Amino acid sequence: MVLDIDRIVMSQNESVISNDEPLKIGSRLFKSRLLVGTGKYTDFNQTRSAIEASNAEIVTVALRRLNIGQNESEENLLNVISPSEYTILPNTAGCYDSDSAVRTCMLAREILDGHNFIKLEVLGDKKTLYPNVLETVTAARRLVEDGFEVLVYTTDDPILAKELEDLGCVAIMPLAAPIGSGLGVQNRYTISAIVEAISVPVIVDAGVGTASDASIVMELGCDGVLMNTAIAGAKNPILMASAMSKAIEAGREAFLAGRIPRKPYASASSPADGQFI
Repeated sequence: MVLDIDRIVMSQNESVISNDEPLKIGSRLFKSRLLVGTGKYTDFNQTRSAIEASNAEIVTVALRRLNIGQNESEENLLNVISPSEYTILPNTAGCYDSDSAVRTCMLAREILDGHNFIKLEVLGDKKTLYPNVLETVTAARRLVEDGFEVLVYTTDDPILAKELEDLGCVAIMPLAAPIGSGLGVQNRYTISAIVEAISVPVIVDAGVGTASDASIVMELGCDGVLMNTAIAGAKNPILMASAMSKAIEAGREAFLAGRIPRKPYASASSPADGQFI
């Protein structure tokens, strides 16, 4: 009997992937661990093509920058990214205080017929785009009390991450590096500390530049990655979206497999015991 090795290997790989639990964020379940944004593309057609190539299920939309129905005179993004196909995640990008962030979330809920799944970000300044943690905590508390499922963009502080979890946020989204910088993971220790400290999903948001960055994030034990510029700003966004999808899967599988420990010296690949010569 001739064995179909490729089919056996593929079946084994599918078995490994299928044994992984789905990503649970609040009351929702997802297969994909890649979340993508919708800004900076040349047009909505490119947006659609890149999102399809990414295999993402969650698509985040900056309500202050893209139209999802609040401006009848503009083209509606939801005509090409349908809520029947994707989970739309409105975000508060461009908000610099808790009041404006809360108002933006309420507007999103009204436009999307009661949709309460939102990404909160309250920025500190226009140069660094770092979170204003005091305003973020204030907004998170108000939104959770009002029935929103809040995914919150924050600094890489494990103490703050735990506080936001205790407030009721359904996912903590620390930055790996400044938004849009493409610097990759600059803070592996603190990201790992957040993963260890909290029980809700940790989804790295900001700083990823290429596929290897995404894999590193997942190998650290994070539950997912949200990215926009790394895909939309690439020379070939559609190809980069495909690469990111594969990188997320590879990093997740590597984390589940368990890497070998780091050692200061060499270790022979073949055992020395039982040598014939």
